[in-house]
Amino acid sequence: MLSFFKVNDPFRLLFVALYLLLIGVVGWIFFPAGLSKPLLQYLVLGERLNEGMVLYRDIIDDIGPLSAGLFSLLDWIFGRNPIVYEILGRVLIFLQAFYWNVMLIRYRVFQENTYLPALIFTALFQISFDLNYLSPQLLGGTFLVFALGQLFSQTVLQKETSESTLLIGLYGGIAAGFHLNYILFLPYLLLAGIAISGFNFRQVILSLVGFIAPILLILVFSFWNNSLSEIFTLFPFLFSYSKYPYVPWIQILAFIGLPFLLGFLGYVFSAFFAGSTINQQKQRQLIFIWLIFGSLEFFLVKRQAPFQLEILFPSLVYLITAFFIHGGNNLLVRFAFLLIVFGLPAYGWWFWGSNSSNSYLIPESISHAEISGRKILVWDDQPELYLNNSLGGPFLNPQLSSRLLASELNLSEKSTIYQAFTRQKPEFIFDNSGTFKAFLSEFPALQKWYTENEKGVFQLK
Repeated sequence: MLSFFKVNDPFRLLFVALYLLLIGVVGWIFFPAGLSKPLLQYLVLGERLNEGMVLYRDIIDDIGPLSAGLFSLLDWIFGRNPIVYEILGRVLIFLQAFYWNVMLIRYRVFQENTYLPALIFTALFQISFDLNYLSPQLLGGTFLVFALGQLFSQTVLQKETSESTLLIGLYGGIAAGFHLNYILFLPYLLLAGIAISGFNFRQVILSLVGFIAPILLILVFSFWNNSLSEIFTLFPFLFSYSKYPYVPWIQILAFIGLPFLLGFLGYVFSAFFAGSTINQQKQRQLIFIWLIFGSLEFFLVKRQAPFQLEILFPSLVYLITAFFIHGGNNLLVRFAFLLIVFGLPAYGWWFWGSNSSNSYLIPESISHAEISGRKILVWDDQPELYLNNSLGGPFLNPQLSSRLLASELNLSEKSTIYQAFTRQKPEFIFDNSGTFKAFLSEFPALQKWYTENEKGVFQLK
């Protein structure tokens, strides 16, 4: 099987697509993991936006505006349908795998042309079920892969190409529009461009213009929707609010242990035991720096779950492919290949099957199931209450909302929050942590509207 995908034949991509489809069907039928809390929040967000609410002004969350717009469109067409998110997610995965493989062949990254990278790329996404769903990370990561491909083009072209340089920044800016944390990759694009691809001052400016252009368009759109000031209010808290520790770090790292081991061996083989051209050395440096920035972004994200690993995959695919190319065709290498292709999804199925009560998944038994079809607001990390209800207040992200309200807000910012809450008036508010009571103390005019029927449950009078 390893030799089959080593052949330089585009027809092998059909088998990559079949592999992606087969693993998805087997997992969906025999090893269903359920619904994750972030995915349910994406569904709730899309539904709420279609009710006329405006992101950041009427809904406090840190999702990228481009992702929010797409989720709104999907809700308008399909409603709350998580299957659509998985189908579209797998389409994007195949697109990334296809594009990255084509880039590695076009720019002669390896001594031999192969379609192994596409298969390895799709196999890494099978580590965990949540990697296959449409998410801001996957959407933004697609454009970062496009930017990385343009950086690779700069390592082999002998003339200055303004189009490629502009696209590097443009793809990076679009990625940040889908996932705000990806703004951290702006230094990577500039550093890699200057230090490795030899950008001159004009090219640096072009990249910056490309990066800033989509962000400026987003800000202009927010200005038209009267939510520009809210963006600047929320942005300082993007990296400072408390995390959602859905899955312990040690368990997340266990998902990626084997790929990192093979990637390390691939780096050793390619750097010390195989000849490399100057261009290939530059490409390896690009990958190494990407891995550093990807790891930094991975540890800074607020939703601690396996789907955050996606940002590391382009670099790992490069390194693992180097291992299989330079490692020969012995029994150990073939066994490692089977572990990557079949062992990773099997481990993911086993993990979620044995951790079905994990706080990352929506539980089968939901509290307050008698409350259904209402507009509610959940202050705690219990988004499962939205399964049978819809969002009825501005605070979709409880941790970010709590951090915002705990800060020193000026009168204008307090007025904006008060107006957003009074416009929406959720029928029920669930608050086991006491955050809503603190909120009421800040806005005493709201106290007459709600009564606490039971501990932690407030109802609109």
